[in-house]
Amino acid sequence: MELQGKRIVLGVTGGIAAYKAAELVRLLGKQGADVQVAMTEGATHFVTATTFQALSGKPVYLDQWDARMPNAMAHIDLSRQADLILVAPASADFMARIANGLADDLLATMVLARTCPLMLAPAMNRQMWENSATQRNVATLAEDGVALIGPACGEQACGEVGAGRMLEPEEILEEVITFFAPKVLSGKKVLITAGPTFEAIDPVRGITNLSSGRMGYALARAAQHTGADVTLVSGPVALPVPAGVCRVPVRSALEMHEAVMQAAGQADVFIAVAAVADYRVANAADHKLKKDHGGVPAIELVENPDILADVASLPAAPFCVGFAAESQNLEAYAQAKRQKKKVPLIAGNLIQDGFGGDDNRITLFDDQGAHPLVPAPKYVLARQLIEHIAKLTGNR
Repeated sequence: MELQGKRIVLGVTGGIAAYKAAELVRLLGKQGADVQVAMTEGATHFVTATTFQALSGKPVYLDQWDARMPNAMAHIDLSRQADLILVAPASADFMARIANGLADDLLATMVLARTCPLMLAPAMNRQMWENSATQRNVATLAEDGVALIGPACGEQACGEVGAGRMLEPEEILEEVITFFAPKVLSGKKVLITAGPTFEAIDPVRGITNLSSGRMGYALARAAQHTGADVTLVSGPVALPVPAGVCRVPVRSALEMHEAVMQAAGQADVFIAVAAVADYRVANAADHKLKKDHGGVPAIELVENPDILADVASLPAAPFCVGFAAESQNLEAYAQAKRQKKKVPLIAGNLIQDGFGGDDNRITLFDDQGAHPLVPAPKYVLARQLIEHIAKLTGNR
């Protein structure tokens, strides 16, 4: 759980997007966050406090003079306990009040009295967002160090289309996770390959493998969370692109090689996770092969370029990390691959331990030997691998 132990005060203000905040509470809690909800009076016209109490498991605070606080200082007690105050949705009115230092209800007073960071997810009609007064308030909040996430563009409750939609709960969750992640790769450019490649036999058939791309996408997400500028060169997979990551879609090994070599010169770190086909078809047919044409077609194979080795051999090569998926003799094969390709780090796993699945068991091999990681979901292993890369690159 990526927010384990984090204490978050979720402020909910008046607006139709308040219904999305209920799902946000659930998602934050699922990642281990301790969520305390505080609502404005306007918010109660859209979603009830009972909903948030059921989802958070805690009483919801509405009133600055709440009798549950014996010292009548809910704004102090709640804000002092928080690692982050997140307001989602943040209405135009609420942003205006915060920009001008007003403290006329519990949530505004809590924000003014806080000692923790503040994050706002704006939500309003597009004309309200574009209004010069709102934009002045946005500029003031940014100058005051407030983190603003969104808004997004799209269809709004009023029927208009434009900027002003609150980010989706999943997108806000990613922003919160990114906010808390240690920025161990801040300023670094990270290039990652992921997924399988597809080597055409004819226009409808080809040679590929069972790689899901999950490990590469998890690494792209983890690297982005830690402050890196991430480019993901991806074979054909059915996965959403992690927020903030630049995805370059490719199909064949030759396409992946070309895309990587174009970007490698600007990269500080290269992580070769993709399951690249060792061979491609030299005599691929221009049209679909038909069985009724007689005989079994002969397929001639030629070797594909070694992307990791080619990047590692560049005059100013980035810090290179390879992956070794084996069915046996993991340490021997992984170390041999590391020496042959002259790379400082190999992450190895047995195919039967997680190839194509959500979980995995990997061992890191570097100059200091083998470092087995505890079996875990791939996003957890991705964070641990990124931390290991950060340590090694910090010592370069």
